[in-house]
Amino acid sequence: MRLKDQVAVITGGAAGIGKACAKRFAEEGAKVVLADVNVARGEEAVEEIQASGGEALFVSCDVGSKAEVDSLIAATVAGYGRIDCAIANAGIVHAASFLDLDEADFDRVLRVNLKGVFLTGQAAARQMVKQGGGGTIINMSSVNAVMAIPAITPYVVSKGGVMQLTKVMALSLTEHDIRVNAIGPGSIRTEVFEQVANDPEKIRGILSRTPMGRVGEPEEIASVALFLASKDSSYITGQTIYPDGGRMALNYTVPVKA
Repeated sequence: MRLKDQVAVITGGAAGIGKACAKRFAEEGAKVVLADVNVARGEEAVEEIQASGGEALFVSCDVGSKAEVDSLIAATVAGYGRIDCAIANAGIVHAASFLDLDEADFDRVLRVNLKGVFLTGQAAARQMVKQGGGGTIINMSSVNAVMAIPAITPYVVSKGGVMQLTKVMALSLTEHDIRVNAIGPGSIRTEVFEQVANDPEKIRGILSRTPMGRVGEPEEIASVALFLASKDSSYITGQTIYPDGGRMALNYTVPVKA
């Protein structure tokens, strides 16, 4: 098992990509701490992992609050003694035209998607430095870090910030043997995707810009996270990997099967 006895903290761990990462890491021998604002679903996810023989615990956490993130790290250390990997996955989306976007909604998205990544990474890194031995930090970005959809301005801005934050963190933490990378998924079958799953036109639009002709699965993103958390990626830091079905390489739309 590639992560045997390691301890991983995963924000936004109650569902979707975060939950898939938690389950995969537990299968690979890690002790996982799931953090989320959705307590019921977070505890349910932990029960699933434990039922499969994994070690896991849940901590309620609003990643936009420094006090709550610090409490998350403290709870992890109290439960498992250390932190070897942190996945800053918690994120939200708000859709609105640029001219109608409210300041409060802009601030709300950046508070979770960008400030939350900073707070999680900083708190985890401080613990890694304190305990010694290095570690890994994985930030969840998006293809929208470099591409833009005008209807989700704050999301796009936040993910662009995550890309640069990842580079800054990586350069700052190399002396402590802490590697920092990001994952920038394309269209993945999460709850956000399921909201449009019954709209044929929207699905065709998604597939028309995805050369592989399908959406990705959360488990596929978890596999990338496992790679970045393991020694298999020991010479990689400051990078963003884009599992996107070929979307970022495309400068035209492709035919979609009826």
